Amino acid sequence: MKTPKLFYRSSNLQYFKRLIQIPQLPENPPNFLRASALSEHISPVVVIPAETSSPDSEPVLEKDDLMDMDASQQSLFDNKFDDIFGSSFSSDPFNFNSQNGVNKDEKDHLIERLYREISGLKAQLENMKMESQRVVLQLKGRISELEAELAEQQHLRQQAADDCEFLRAELDELRRQREDTEKAQRSLSEIERKAQANEQRYSKLKEKYSELVQNHADLLRKNAEVTKQVSVARQAQVDLEREKKQLEDSLERISDQGQWKTQEQLEVLESLKQELATSRRELQVLQDSLETSAQSEANRAAQIAELEKERDSLVSGAAHRDEELSALRKELQDTQLKLASTEESMCQLAKDQRKMLLVGSRKAAEQVIQDTLNQLEEAPLISCAGSADHLLSTVMSISSCIEQLEKSWSQYLACPEDISGLLHSTTLLARLTSDAISHGASTSLRAPPEPADSLTEACKQYGRETLAYLASLEEEGTLENADSTAMRNCLSKIKAIGEELLPRGLDIKQEELGDLVDKEMAATSAAIETATARIEEMLSKSRAGDTGVKLEVNERILGCCTSLMQAIQVLIVASKDLQREIVESGRGTASPKEFYAKNSRWTEGLISASKAVGWGATVMVDAADLVVQGRGKFEELMVCSHEIAASTAQLVAASKVKADKDSPNLAQLQQASRGVNQATAGVVASTISGKSQIEETDNMDFSSMTLTQIKRQEMDSQVRVLELENELQKERQKLGELRKKHYELAGVAEGWEEGTEASPPTLQEAVTEKE
Repeated sequence: MKTPKLFYRSSNLQYFKRLIQIPQLPENPPNFLRASALSEHISPVVVIPAETSSPDSEPVLEKDDLMDMDASQQSLFDNKFDDIFGSSFSSDPFNFNSQNGVNKDEKDHLIERLYREISGLKAQLENMKMESQRVVLQLKGRISELEAELAEQQHLRQQAADDCEFLRAELDELRRQREDTEKAQRSLSEIERKAQANEQRYSKLKEKYSELVQNHADLLRKNAEVTKQVSVARQAQVDLEREKKQLEDSLERISDQGQWKTQEQLEVLESLKQELATSRRELQVLQDSLETSAQSEANRAAQIAELEKERDSLVSGAAHRDEELSALRKELQDTQLKLASTEESMCQLAKDQRKMLLVGSRKAAEQVIQDTLNQLEEAPLISCAGSADHLLSTVMSISSCIEQLEKSWSQYLACPEDISGLLHSTTLLARLTSDAISHGASTSLRAPPEPADSLTEACKQYGRETLAYLASLEEEGTLENADSTAMRNCLSKIKAIGEELLPRGLDIKQEELGDLVDKEMAATSAAIETATARIEEMLSKSRAGDTGVKLEVNERILGCCTSLMQAIQVLIVASKDLQREIVESGRGTASPKEFYAKNSRWTEGLISASKAVGWGATVMVDAADLVVQGRGKFEELMVCSHEIAASTAQLVAASKVKADKDSPNLAQLQQASRGVNQATAGVVASTISGKSQIEETDNMDFSSMTLTQIKRQEMDSQVRVLELENELQKERQKLGELRKKHYELAGVAEGWEEGTEASPPTLQEAVTEKE
């Protein structure tokens, strides 16, 4: 407090007023322990004003220069002074404008002129910015167009390369077909395609001759175009020669065509002969018309005569091709005989292989089941313990597998070629039977003596009946008499014993589990909505009754609590969607209630997690209410946040136990879980920040304390620290006992028994310890 007084007295001294300007210090010193205070604080600056010149000693010629210099210095001084102390100090004792002798009107004119210049420059700057932005946008658009054109060119180039590669591969395939005479079906398809291509080529040739006749008619009227038509005829001749060579090449590749295809080729050749005769007549008409034309068309008539000779040579080539087709027909008959013999041998070989596969699959299944029966009394199996619900799930799978196996046998008898389903069903039955025998024996270890013996004997009897059933499927004569009734009776007995060994809840019936899951999830959603409404109400009351730091802290904490409730609501919706997907994909033909009853342990985990989430939300809202009212502790709010995070983690773990790892609903649930963790971290961070902010306002005042009093306070603080450490140790021991008791009660509620495998710690403990 002495330093501000010293600054105030010094600023009022007349001597200092004429030399320097001493600023005033603020009433409350800044708190440099906060990072925000360092950025907000502006250090006071002592300003030395320019010396006032005497009007008598100033030359008249330098008045404008001095006025400009004084005005600029005064403007800088005023701006600096306003930045430090604000514009409200313009009329206080620190403003010496009345003492420096400067003309106010001239300064005002100068400032106005400078302002106008600044405004003009700003307008020019804005125009330049707008123009540059427009140019940038145009350039970006042009770049986008060029990139699109480049992508299109690359696509076209890649497409052309793919077409070239495809044509090259097709050429290689045609060469292999010419060398390989055993691939009859592919050669027939190729022959048909080539014949169609030949028909198209001859059709095109006919069209070209028609165009040639039309051109000749036009030449009677337009002699000037004779030369152009001659070149067209030459090009047609070249195309004809090229097509003739292609036809001869395709005829050479015809090695194994069928008799029915030969007749079709003969008809095609007949039509080609007719077309050639028609073309010959058209050429004759064309010759007659050319002979009657002018002398300049003599060369064209000679060329047409040469084309006629080429047609004659093509006719002779067609006759030669007929002879080749006759030879190929005989070769095709020989090939068909060989193919029929080969197909018969292949069918017999495939039949023998299918029989060997069936016998091998049956023997492997019998060996797996027999090995499982032999291992019932071995130590590795005795040392582990199974669960009744897992055994029941395996029994239901076996029932479905037996039905599928019977369908597969029926399909095999109707169509011996279809063997995949039968092999799969036989292998699956062997594996499920082995699992059922193993789970039944391990489940009997944790059951009372009488049900345990019955369950073990039922599993052994089921294994023997399965072996007998598989043995009846060995011979085709006994397939129709194979009966699975004995196997089903054994499965029914195992299922009845397993249902008796299922762990029961304290006050929940199995048929009520499905309804209870929906009720608990609905209750949790209602609790979250109620908590959100209470938080909004508390925020409204705080804004109406609190001010300053307390209002800021309350708004930040309640806002983070609202975000946490919204994240939990999203998590609950995602959990419902995932549970619905799990039930729909896993229940099969059973109802959702039967699915929940069948998976009772998983259902009870969902119920417990839902209750924990709803209870945690209610407790956190109560703790937040007490903190806002000033009667609660910030630590309670942080603990409640950790408890909600642990409860939501338990809900996520219980929901994803039976989910598919590639399920989109599971991905949404994990994303919602991460959102809850972030919201929880936000609540903890805002609570810690609010606590430190409030504690800063309650700092002790050491200015009036003596050394003895400070020493006394230090000793009291040390005593308080020791007491708190002792209380902390006791509370930790108490927390350990509470967790141990909670673990025991949860085990009793979920059907855990002594002597079973050790279960992992609860999710609440794991999350709390991690945090």
